[in-house]
Amino acid sequence: MMGRRTINMSMDSIDPRAFRDAMGCFASAVTVISTTTEDGQAVGVTVNSFNSVSLDPPLVLFCLGREATNFDHFLASGRFSVNILRHGQEAISNGFAADGANFFKTLESSPSALGNPLVPDTLAMFDCQTEAVHDGGDHVILIGRVHELRHDPDGDPLLYYRGRYGAVG
Repeated sequence: MMGRRTINMSMDSIDPRAFRDAMGCFASAVTVISTTTEDGQAVGVTVNSFNSVSLDPPLVLFCLGREATNFDHFLASGRFSVNILRHGQEAISNGFAADGANFFKTLESSPSALGNPLVPDTLAMFDCQTEAVHDGGDHVILIGRVHELRHDPDGDPLLYYRGRYGAVG
């Protein structure tokens, strides 16, 4: 098959850049995870490592880098919202990736039932209380119990694939 390139590596020689590039072959939706600080400031972070865990009870997870600017706020708050971005919301993704501590100041957001800040006009939203936190190497895995959700059945997600934004179809 012409044009196909395969790179094989054993577990003992996994290069972090090669691992990241291989993971980039997995298209994922782009989310902004948000919470509030102890003094009530809205903060968020762009994340593409988000998944469902369980239907009963309804649980979701996301992975947060230990070096993330708002790391301590997410652990301390005990709650978070997952805002799944829709196609066309690249500027929101970039804004939270660059300055998650201040980007909410540029948006007209509203609080969720649990008090989490919500990104406006997203494709879907899950409002969660933190159920568990697990070690995940240079990340932690936060599992949340969903208390409320909303979604647009007709919209398309903002996708991330091989380091670029994309769309369905």
